[in-house]
Amino acid sequence: MKKQLFLLMLVALFAVSYVSVVAQVTSTASQEQAAKAVYACPMHPEVTSKKRGKCPKCKMDLVRQTAPAPSTTAPSEVKVPGKSLNIPDVEVLDQDGNTRHFYSDLIKGKTVAINFIFTNCTTICPPLGATFARVQREFGDRDVHFISVSVDPLTDTPERLKAWGAKFKAGAGWTFVTGNKPEIDRLLRALGASAARREDHTPSVVIGNDALNVWTRTFGLAKTTQMVSLIESVMAGRVDEPVAKESTQP
Repeated sequence: MKKQLFLLMLVALFAVSYVSVVAQVTSTASQEQAAKAVYACPMHPEVTSKKRGKCPKCKMDLVRQTAPAPSTTAPSEVKVPGKSLNIPDVEVLDQDGNTRHFYSDLIKGKTVAINFIFTNCTTICPPLGATFARVQREFGDRDVHFISVSVDPLTDTPERLKAWGAKFKAGAGWTFVTGNKPEIDRLLRALGASAARREDHTPSVVIGNDALNVWTRTFGLAKTTQMVSLIESVMAGRVDEPVAKESTQP
């Protein structure tokens, strides 16, 4: 009996010691991970910090950087002016509830400007919509197509997107896109707009001339004149330096 009690005590002591060691190792690993954490601006990746905060250029919240997950999809981001972009032909829904194929129906052979919004947003999305509305009015009947992709497809139904666009008097040629979350997530990754949280989505605009395979990215809140000038350059098959300055005035 005493021998059994002694063995039980040994097992209990071993278990306590093991748990203590595991807790110490876990705590040390967590502290090291926290010390190595880097926060960066979604719009200006060169702006980094070891602490949470806001980007001094565009005032967006800095987002903690994590190792990218393995992906079997096409190239994920337009980083260099003029770089080609591989866009998946995923099935989406427009603001009228029509099924569309994103590349073949909305992009192929066209000059496009694409931004990223969600209808519950009260920060950067309304200014992004207002900027697109001003730019669309500037182009009038010229052949430029505007696309707003929802980063919250679980909430943003076609009806919600149509109502959101109506606030900005979106004209013909401005398409709002939602759909099944896996397909929209795939599309966002391909366009370089994927974010862990919808609030952290990029305020950038992807501009492209698919016929000439010319693509670039610019700041979504740039001055109207600056964005119009960049779109005109892309229409002509050339890429000027993208706009990356904070500005919300037309």
